[in-house]
Formats: sequence, C-alpha cells, structure tokens
Amino acid sequence: MTVAIAEHPWDGEDGVRLRRAMQVELAARYNMPDQETEPPTAETVSVFLVARAPGGDAIGCGALRLLDDGTAEVKRMYVAPQARGTGVATRILRALEDHARRHGVSSLVLSTGVKQPDAIRFYEREGYQRTDGYGPYVGEPLARCFTLQLS
Repeated sequence: MTVAIAEHPWDGEDGVRLRRAMQVELAARYNMPDQETEPPTAETVSVFLVARAPGGDAIGCGALRLLDDGTAEVKRMYVAPQARGTGVATRILRALEDHARRHGVSSLVLSTGVKQPDAIRFYEREGYQRTDGYGPYVGEPLARCFTLQLS
C-alpha cells in the first residue's frame, strides 16, 4: 500500500481519533483502561507522525518522546486494523527512526505488552532487542520492553 507519512499536530483530529482507537483496543485486550503513568502530550513528544492511505484517510500513527542521554521513546504506534499487514507500521517506524537520527538520538526504547504478540513479533522482526524495563516499566509484569541502537 502506498502511504504518505507526515508530521501532524498532536491534538489534530486524525491523531486524536487514531490514539483513541488504540486505547479502546488495548483496554479490551487488557480488560483495563490505559494504565500509563506518564502518557505523552503535545509538550512531551518531539514529533507525531500520521500515515495516510492514497484517498487521504489517516490509517496509522507514531510519536517520539525525547528522554535523556541521547535516547528517545517510541510512543503511540498504531495502525488501523484494515491497514495491518500492508507495511504501514514499518514505514511509520522507519520515519520515526530517521527523525531520531536527524536529531542526534543514539538509541530508541519502547514498551509494548504481553497481550500484544503481534507487536512483539513486529519489533523483533524490525531489529529491536528485548531489554529490561525502563522508567515506569521497571518491574511491570505486563510490559515487554525493547531497544534499538541507531547508527
């Protein structure tokens, strides 16, 4: 699928809709509302990307939050169910990695969850390595954390 990926305002309508759909899906998988202790905001993300299908529909998103010491965290990666398996997630992830490199980030971290085996397989396939929990995910039994060293 040919998609266009571009920066988008965090509070823009399409981004809000995509993140809400992600939260609904995760709440159903985990049978609980979003438990993130430090959710990203417009002030804490350095970039928010939206992927659009050829007709212009917003079908995926992802963000980066800068941490300290040259590390950034991948946040709010989501692809609408109808667009999964088409390469959209890979395109978003590569765009986030490229943005991170351009801004001097040397490593990326992210957290997904035990009830998201599709996400775990995706990140492993894309070269991310399992790591211990970081920040709010230290000791969190439902979290699966990953890292990627950028070259």
